[in-house]
Amino acid sequence: MKKINPIVRWWVTPMLPPEDIFAKHSPLSKWLFHPIKRRLARSYLKILQKFTDIKVIGITGSAGKTTTKEMLASILKLDGRTVCTPKNIDSVYSIPNTILITPPGTKYLILEMGVEYKGEMDFYFWMAKPDIGLITNIFPTHTQFLGDIEGVFKEKSKLVLGLTENGKAVLNFSDAKLKNLSGKLKSEIIWFNYDINPITQNANAAAALARVLGVSGDKIKKGLSGYKKPVHRLEIINHASGALILDDSYNSNPWAALSTLAYFNKLAKGEKIAVLGDMLELGTYDEGAHRELGKMVAKSNFKTVIGVGKSSKFLIEEVNTHSKGTQTFLFTEVEDAMPLVKRNLKKGASILIKGSRSIGLDKIVDALP
Repeated sequence: MKKINPIVRWWVTPMLPPEDIFAKHSPLSKWLFHPIKRRLARSYLKILQKFTDIKVIGITGSAGKTTTKEMLASILKLDGRTVCTPKNIDSVYSIPNTILITPPGTKYLILEMGVEYKGEMDFYFWMAKPDIGLITNIFPTHTQFLGDIEGVFKEKSKLVLGLTENGKAVLNFSDAKLKNLSGKLKSEIIWFNYDINPITQNANAAAALARVLGVSGDKIKKGLSGYKKPVHRLEIINHASGALILDDSYNSNPWAALSTLAYFNKLAKGEKIAVLGDMLELGTYDEGAHRELGKMVAKSNFKTVIGVGKSSKFLIEEVNTHSKGTQTFLFTEVEDAMPLVKRNLKKGASILIKGSRSIGLDKIVDALP
């Protein structure tokens, strides 16, 4: 880790993790605009919280946080002016930007607090202290930087451990790590229920938090029915060829991949094809996680499994070992896999597409005729 000059550390704000300080970004944004924005956002939100009735909601978790945030925003907009962080932007940058565009009179401010490095949640709390914290789940994600699942839990659980006695923590009742927080928080805990369908589980989380805020059942139902699913996240596509495609190509981690696989197996009919990209930033968990996923894929009776990326070779090896009847292919680049995917577009086929964002499996979906 680079040694940080004390003046630099003070200027970029004391709580920002070193990895974020030296992340690739345009020099003006990194060293001038964003340090100023962070300080302005922190001061402005303190004013809003002191002189208005705004409720600040923080959402984190290993999977489902963006979908849950979008569902919650769809509900709360029916109850009052609501502002939330945008999709697909790093929380380090989206949180101050979102705070600064929050007008006086806003009733709900929803901040997605994605964690990649140790100390990021401390930085978020330095800038914005939530009244309510929601954690979707805890699984091995970003273990290259957070170490292991205990490291993931330690960092993400700061969201609710930092709440005051008047705060509310909305947690997943089926998550073993989160259940360990029972009796350890200053705030009240409200539990939401697990569901094998990740969309339903995210809806359970959003509804539970909305009820904490006193939102009526009618508004919750209307908000969830009017919610627009983010692209490339558990998106069911009825293709013109007659094929059913489950596009979950936005991101991936070990738990999310297994959860999506189980969901797909319930949806799929006819010939099943899987297009699976590497799960990134797993550190020492990399090979084991891909092999575990491969074993589960082998049990799922796929006709064809297409791996994309360097680590997918471990997944393909497991499929070859445990499912002799499955055709397997391995490509380094996503472009090389496209012709094979297109050849499998036909009536009665069900195609699962899942991988980490940097692998680029969304390009396959976007290129389908």
